[in-house]
Amino acid sequence: MTQSTQPFGIDFGGSGIKGAPVDLVTGDFAAERSRVDTPEGGKPEAVAKVVAELVATGAAAGAPVGVTVPAIVTRGTVKSAANIDEAWIGTDAVKLFERVLDRDVVVVNDADAAGLAEVRYGAAKDQKGLVIVTTLGTGIGSAMVYDGVLVPNSELGHLEMNGKDAEKHAANSIREKKGLSWEDWAKRLTTYYSMLEFLFSPELFVVGGGVSKNAAKFLPLLEIETPIVPATLRNTAGIVGAAVLAAEATRHHQQTTTVVQP
Repeated sequence: MTQSTQPFGIDFGGSGIKGAPVDLVTGDFAAERSRVDTPEGGKPEAVAKVVAELVATGAAAGAPVGVTVPAIVTRGTVKSAANIDEAWIGTDAVKLFERVLDRDVVVVNDADAAGLAEVRYGAAKDQKGLVIVTTLGTGIGSAMVYDGVLVPNSELGHLEMNGKDAEKHAANSIREKKGLSWEDWAKRLTTYYSMLEFLFSPELFVVGGGVSKNAAKFLPLLEIETPIVPATLRNTAGIVGAAVLAAEATRHHQQTTTVVQP
């Protein structure tokens, strides 16, 4: 893909909206990342306006755009709103962004985008079989990638663990709130990852989130069989994954479009 058509990834979060063009060969940003504050209230139309500004100043003409949202997304429609305005629920985000951008757009769950990026360019590069990427933060985000193909909207942080959502028991925010030692938190994580092992038999776990920079303090304490490693892309992963999916959707569309001769 030439520089003029490098896909543009956008990571939409509760506090900020970030965007950059992505070099699909290296997985690096092809230009400096731009960031703006998420509009107060974060309603769909207001966010779309900001996204349009980022694309207008940072994306090449005609380049595909991928946008992450912190929500379940099925066929372009937002189905949840844990950390964004409830007005997003039921919004056809693809149509919303395509209307203001006048170009092809892919919308994807933020954890899914980050997970795909880790498989394509990061900690799980070239790993065959099933990779499960989890982000340990306020909650537990997850992505499942099988032989390089994303299986979207896994939401593994909401599996039941000790009678409640797993993320209410084992997220990093719970470690901080309860003042758990690394050893005590590792016991909770062992229970969580053992459950994922039993259900899915993955080849590799990748652990992201800000706490992953302290991976040496807790990952070696986990008593599981599956290899588990820290994420490497960190804050760039969402943008990179969104851009990858946008480029692949455009390529698929071009390959399947039939030109009817007059």
